[in-house]
Amino acid sequence: MAQDFGVDALCLQECDTTDLPDTLGQLQLADSTKGNRLGLAIYYRPDRFTSHGTQTFALKKSLHDMVLAPAHERLIGTRVRDNETDHELVIGSFHAAPLTATNSLRRNQINAAHKELLGMGTGLMTLMVGDFNYPFFTKNLTEHMKDSGYELSLSNRRTYTRYKMFKGHFDFATSLGLNIENVETLPRGASDHLPILVTAEYGQDSTPVQEPPAS
Repeated sequence: MAQDFGVDALCLQECDTTDLPDTLGQLQLADSTKGNRLGLAIYYRPDRFTSHGTQTFALKKSLHDMVLAPAHERLIGTRVRDNETDHELVIGSFHAAPLTATNSLRRNQINAAHKELLGMGTGLMTLMVGDFNYPFFTKNLTEHMKDSGYELSLSNRRTYTRYKMFKGHFDFATSLGLNIENVETLPRGASDHLPILVTAEYGQDSTPVQEPPAS
């Protein structure tokens, strides 16, 4: 599906990282989590971007993680330079705690993830996408994002429709220093979540807030 839309970068969650190819069409694997059931990975187009390093991060664990299969790494970030414009930015693939956790914990994870990505390059623009597991009270989360300097963008249609009680927007984009032009929900692929396609332009002011407030 990524090849059908000519994407410049691809962020994956809940994939089998032991079976990921180094290349996917025109995309190059930046890196993936290791030994983690969530299976996070980032691909990028090497003719558009040059990668300057990838890191994985552990975030605060939920009770689900402590009792059941662990999810040590809930974030992977890649710092890239745009070969066409010389802009630098950080791209993150994120997976929040499941619905059995509280929204407060997920907000804590989102804040921590933003802080980790900021640490990969002070003053750089940032785009983080993934499964936020936050289909309810999204308006409160949007206000919370404003306090940290980030903008939260929902797609035009729901991204999870399999179960009647849990239909909604699960998959978001948060950004800093970018102008998000559109977030489109694409047709379902192999996942139970519908993928999203983010279209963005570089913003004029890319100075980030250094310390997102505690949840």
